[in-house]
Amino acid sequence: VAAATVLFAVPGFGDRAAQAADPVVFKFAHSQPLTSVRHKSMEYFKEVLEKDSGGRIAVELFGGGVLGTESEVMDMVKVGNLQGTRGSQFAKANPKFLIYTLPFLFHDTDSVLAAMRGPAGQRIAAAAKENGFYIPATGVAGGFRQITTAKRPIETVDDVKGLKIRTPPIDSIVQTVKALDASPQSVPYKETYMALKTGVVDGQENPCSNIVEMKFYEVQKYMSLVNYQIHPDPFFVNVKWYEALPADLKAAFDGAARKAMEWSDTNWLASEADYLKTLQGKLKVNTISEANHAKFMAKVKPVWTHYVQQGYFTTAEIDEVLAAAKKK
Repeated sequence: VAAATVLFAVPGFGDRAAQAADPVVFKFAHSQPLTSVRHKSMEYFKEVLEKDSGGRIAVELFGGGVLGTESEVMDMVKVGNLQGTRGSQFAKANPKFLIYTLPFLFHDTDSVLAAMRGPAGQRIAAAAKENGFYIPATGVAGGFRQITTAKRPIETVDDVKGLKIRTPPIDSIVQTVKALDASPQSVPYKETYMALKTGVVDGQENPCSNIVEMKFYEVQKYMSLVNYQIHPDPFFVNVKWYEALPADLKAAFDGAARKAMEWSDTNWLASEADYLKTLQGKLKVNTISEANHAKFMAKVKPVWTHYVQQGYFTTAEIDEVLAAAKKK
């Protein structure tokens, strides 16, 4: 009895025991709807990681932009106020991520994934540590990006001229829109619907999945299948949070991240065909002819030159990505 009395009299003993049993918290936020593949893939990540870590890591998910814009959330992850995110701000982690977004770089999604998962892609991801981000996996943010408008269908290069196109804060999109003689308009993702509805912008560009999930079809009339660009979807993690994990939890985290990204890629890309069918019932959809497609490619080739001249990456690095894509 005396021993027991001494034990329970030690100040804070029970508190410290409870603290030792508390799981490490991983808070993740993003801007897409809770119905999106991105969010569902993170629900899968939560399930896998909490199981594989034996409950030692607890995952909290915040979707729909409730914690801020993609840019704001990215900054929160960098300073450690949040632990993770996914979204369009990949240039903040490493400007070389922009290499994937060069217009008309890839012919199909298998080529994109081969490049991202190869040695060049791994180096791009690893270099993000210098900017405060650990990236355990990179996938694709949906399928190829298409253009919707309220004014007219886009069939030729001249059809784009003068349009006000909403663009995310991704330099390669801004450069591409400018190269096509249109006017890029910076609008936060979650405010794009209203900008389209009120005519602040004439159109926007996104993969079919995003166009459906955000209901942009309600405030647009035309969609042109140009397949001009596809985006990487890196899994951004605060590097200090990750490096503080013991080795076994790092392994569990990395494994869950890779599984979740593969799940995301598989389901996101498979869903694109279904999303396209939905849009064909709501918008006037046209496909760019091969002859006009070649003219689009020629028109935007200066965007490639711009990045090489600005020192973002070299022609050799572009060739390495293209070579990896061919090994799919």
